Amino acid sequence: MNEDKSIQRIVIAGGGTAGWMTAAAIARTLGQAVQLTLVESEAIGTIGVGESTIPPLVNYNRLLGINEADFMRATQATFKLGILFDDWKDIGTRYFHSFGLTGKDHWSAGFQHFWMHGRAKGHDAPYEEYCLELVAALAGKFAHLPDDRLNYSYQLDSGLYARFLRQMAEADGTTRIEGRIAQVELDGESGDIAALRLDGDRRIEGDLFIDCTGFRALLIEGALHAGFEDWTHWLPCDSAIAIQTPNVGPPAPYTRVMAHDAGWQWRIPLQHRTGNGLVYCSRYLERDAALDRLLGNIEGDPLTQPNFLRFTAGVRRRQWYRNCVAIGLSGGFMEPLESTAIHLIQRSVLRFIRMLPAGRVSARDIAEYNDQQELDAAQIRDFLILHYKVTNRRDSPFWRHCADMPIPDSLDQKIELFRETGRVFRRNEELFAENSWVQVMLGQGIEPRSYHPIATKLRDDELDRLLKMLRGQVADTVASLPDHQAYVARYCGAEVPQAA
Repeated sequence: MNEDKSIQRIVIAGGGTAGWMTAAAIARTLGQAVQLTLVESEAIGTIGVGESTIPPLVNYNRLLGINEADFMRATQATFKLGILFDDWKDIGTRYFHSFGLTGKDHWSAGFQHFWMHGRAKGHDAPYEEYCLELVAALAGKFAHLPDDRLNYSYQLDSGLYARFLRQMAEADGTTRIEGRIAQVELDGESGDIAALRLDGDRRIEGDLFIDCTGFRALLIEGALHAGFEDWTHWLPCDSAIAIQTPNVGPPAPYTRVMAHDAGWQWRIPLQHRTGNGLVYCSRYLERDAALDRLLGNIEGDPLTQPNFLRFTAGVRRRQWYRNCVAIGLSGGFMEPLESTAIHLIQRSVLRFIRMLPAGRVSARDIAEYNDQQELDAAQIRDFLILHYKVTNRRDSPFWRHCADMPIPDSLDQKIELFRETGRVFRRNEELFAENSWVQVMLGQGIEPRSYHPIATKLRDDELDRLLKMLRGQVADTVASLPDHQAYVARYCGAEVPQAA
C-alpha cells in the first residue's frame, strides 16, 4: 500500500453486525473527515447468531453516545451477568463464569488464596458465594448500582442491533448502496483493491476497503489471499445449528452453555424469545443427529427453521493487508463459547480508528494492528481451549480427543501455574482477567496444590470476619435487587414483534 496516499474514501463491503458496527463507529468518530460507503445486499443473509455479549460492549455503546434503554428496547435485549456451564467438568456438574470480581484481592495475591486458606481452616462456603454478579444471576436479580458495582453485558437480537446501528450510521452520513459484489477489482500496478464491481455494472472506488463479508471473505482472501491460520487441532468444533423458540419463563440474566458428547448447546433468553443452538464436531456427530439432539433439548416449539452453519476455527494471517482490513467473520472465527464474536468486531473497529491518521496510513500502523489482533486472538483462543482440555469427561470419543490433544505452551503455562500455586497473571491487557481464569479453572476441576503465604498472615478470627463480611455484603446486596424481568420491563421493555 502506498504510504503517501490520503485516505478519503472508505468502503465497507457487507452489512450485518460487523458492517454496521464499523460504519456507526467510523461515522460517529471521523464524521466528515472521510467519505464512508457501505455496500450490502438484502438478498444475502447474515449469520445473525451473535446474541450473547460481554461487558466491553457497554463501553462501546457509551463511546458512540447510544442511550442504553433505547438500544435495549430496539434490540429486545436483556441483561447478562455471566454464563452458566452445565456438564463440562463432569456430567451432572455446573459452574458459573461471571463478569464480576470475587471477594476482595490483596495487592500481593488474589482472593482465591484467602478462600483456599479459609477452606483449609474449615470454612466450607463455595467460592461462588463471594461474587455479587454470580449470586445475583442465579437468583434472577438485576439493577444498575452506583459506581457500576454490578458488571454486566447484554443478550440481544444481533439482527435488530445491526438495524439500530444502520439508522445511526446513515444519520451520521454513511451512504448505503444496495447490491451484490460481482468482482473485486485490483490495481494492476500496486496490487491494492481499486474498486468493487457490483451487479448492474456499477463500480465503487475507494482508498481503503473494509471486508465485512463474513465467512466468504471476498476481499481479504478471495481477492488478496491474505492467508488463514487453522486452529481446529485445538478447537475441533466445526458446525452449528441455530433455532429460535418462545420464552417459556422469565428470561434469566445469564446465558447457558450445556456440554454434550460432541460439543455443546447454547440457550440465550431475550425479551421476546430465546436463542438456541448446538455447536458440534462433525467428525463425531452427523448433521441429522445433531438437529434431533437440538430439537429434543429446547423449551417450546421452534419459531424459525434451523440455520445450519459450517466454520473453521482460526484467524486470517494478516487482518490488515494492503488497503483492506478484515473485520468480523472475514478476519477469523472462534466459536461462541465465551460470547466473544461481537467483542472482536468492536475491538477491531476501535483499533482501526486509532491507527488511521488524517492524512495517510503508515506501514508501521498496519504491522502493529496485525500484531495486536494476533495477540488478542491467541489469548482468547487459549481461554476457549481451556474449557475442552481441562475436564474429567472421558465418556465419548470427542472428549477423549480433547483430553489427549496437545495445547499451546502459553496455555500450558497458565494451567500448570494455577495448579501448582493458585496464581493467575493477566498479560498485555488480555480480555479475560484473573477472576475469569480462576472461575473457569476451578469450575473445570483444577484444585491448586498451594496458595500464597500472605493468606496465612491473618489470624483465624480475622479470616473468619473477612469471609463472613464478604459473603454478607453479597447476600445483602442481592436481597435488595429487584427481579430481572421486572427491572427490564420498567427500564427498557419492548413490544413483542408481531409474526409476519
